[in-house]
Amino acid sequence: MVTRGRRAAVRLRRDRRNRERRVLAGDPGSDVTFTSQKSMPSENLRRKKLPPTEEEVFYMNCRAAYLTVFKSSLENIISKDQLYLALQHAGRNPSQKTINKYWTPQTAKLNFDDFCVILRKEKPISKAELLKAFKQLDVNDDGCISHTDLHKFLTKRGEKMTPEEVNSVINLPDVNVDGKFDYIKFCKLYMTTSGQCLKTALEKLEADSKLRRQQFGSQMEVLSEGDSSSVPKPSPGITRKSDQEAFSNKGDTRDSLLSTARKFKASVSCTISMAANSNQNSKLTEPNLKDWLCVRSRGCFFLEDGGEVVSHQYRTHIAQRSAVHLTIKPLNLRKPSPWLSVDTVLYILKENETQANLQLICCTELRNREVFGWTGELGPGVYWLIPSTTGCRLRKESMPVTEEAQLVYRDDTGRLFLTKDFRVALSDIFEVIDLDGNGLLSLEEYNFFELRTSGEKCDEEAWALCKENFDTKKNELTRQGFMDLNLMEASDREGDPRDLWVTLHAMGYDTALELTQACPFVIDLYAERCKPRMKAVRMEASSGQLEKATCQSVLHQGQARAMDGYEDITIYTRSCDFRITSVIDNKSDNKVIIHVNNELSKNCVNSRGLNIFAVEVAPQSTMVCQHVMPLNERQEWMHHCVYSLIS
Repeated sequence: MVTRGRRAAVRLRRDRRNRERRVLAGDPGSDVTFTSQKSMPSENLRRKKLPPTEEEVFYMNCRAAYLTVFKSSLENIISKDQLYLALQHAGRNPSQKTINKYWTPQTAKLNFDDFCVILRKEKPISKAELLKAFKQLDVNDDGCISHTDLHKFLTKRGEKMTPEEVNSVINLPDVNVDGKFDYIKFCKLYMTTSGQCLKTALEKLEADSKLRRQQFGSQMEVLSEGDSSSVPKPSPGITRKSDQEAFSNKGDTRDSLLSTARKFKASVSCTISMAANSNQNSKLTEPNLKDWLCVRSRGCFFLEDGGEVVSHQYRTHIAQRSAVHLTIKPLNLRKPSPWLSVDTVLYILKENETQANLQLICCTELRNREVFGWTGELGPGVYWLIPSTTGCRLRKESMPVTEEAQLVYRDDTGRLFLTKDFRVALSDIFEVIDLDGNGLLSLEEYNFFELRTSGEKCDEEAWALCKENFDTKKNELTRQGFMDLNLMEASDREGDPRDLWVTLHAMGYDTALELTQACPFVIDLYAERCKPRMKAVRMEASSGQLEKATCQSVLHQGQARAMDGYEDITIYTRSCDFRITSVIDNKSDNKVIIHVNNELSKNCVNSRGLNIFAVEVAPQSTMVCQHVMPLNERQEWMHHCVYSLIS
């Protein structure tokens, strides 16, 4: 706790110095933004402003902090110092340990999406926490700390400060008097300074975006309820990724679209009509697998707060050239599970010399009900299997807050027990993390669970103690041992369930103990001529490699449509029976902004969650624009999209 106080002192000094520099240098212009827009007021209409949602406020603050350090959200964080500075502007107090957690020796860069994920995990320090930290040094309980004690703690304990840094804190005129440091005033000043920094960043962000919003035909603010005019509703704000800033998908948007259309430089449209899905006409056929050798592994998609999907990834070895049959499907637990409708796909990438050099081979895009598969031939070598889901079915939903389920209870003697519902949830979690399905947890399997729920691994020594105290078989943890381990955690907290809820939420459970933010799956790999080997080697978001593989697949097999008069900008669209994917290829030397309109589509849902949005595409780059799937597979569906170049 003491180190938090010291980090706060460093933060305050640097914030002051940065403000002084900005005053002297003047605020430079920065990035384009479409989000958290305030519409241009109209003198003829009285508007009612809708308050921004918590999600909109979060992304607006993320963007404001990021653009205080960088000119564009397309720029990457390329050093620890930049990460530290950006986190400070977002109101965080990162320790060196925190920085090292996100910037490992293997890290080359972090993008804006990564920054948002970090901010969700690292909560800003509160005034109460600061006061509590300093109060430990307040021997007289008078709200002050002697300079001698302060100097000793700041230079000798935790993340040590230099004498010069300590002197700069002691010399702060507002919080030091008569050789004492008034930490109550300091905490108040710190919180004020932190809030002012964020306010300044937000004001700057709004000023920079005003002109752009006018150019993009921003939505006007909505009339009060009951007004039947066709004034469009305001933008719903930022969606899950930084480059998919929304325009609107609510209400009558014809007026605003006409306004926006005047600004378009070029447009291209795409219309694809799809028949209702019939499982009787499945294109995935299973070969005679009677004598084939098989390996199976389970895994799971986990939906993060920011919309990012994390999953297990696998390394596979094929000893000799062989016919191969590969499938992936959602894993059903106990009863018909709601996630069985989630689309799954496996990308098969061949490792050439190094793990960084992966070559796309194919993906499992043939389907039989909930099973997605591929049959072909693979040569000898090492392959990576990267699971993916489009986000059309596995997505954040605005669910009503339900009463928190009871996890533990005490009997008449005061003995602590797990409730029946919690035991059922833990049993399902055991099934998900038991990757080989043998009914036991190895250290490797258990560590995937630990990394997911706590961010740390269980070492050999801790695992040995675990085996001594909990039920094991063949040096692996049994289901009962896993239950007892969680009961011990509850007992250590005297029945306080908060740590248990951290585990449950990390594994995708809501407060009603329903699995809503995850989708477990199972992979089967058959080979005709050799025994394949498959091992889960990591669990992470594979946005970079997955984005590259998806783009390659669509570019190689999709239909190309170039922007009229802008041949360097091409829209590629690829469709199969159950999914349509579009990719934007920008071969120009300039960043482009593409307006995407899906309003005329029927019976469709897309991965962006919006009918109208815009995307930024960096120069000389390719990006996935959207995935589209039918809302109701038993009905026909029609995808109609207009892509328009704004700038």
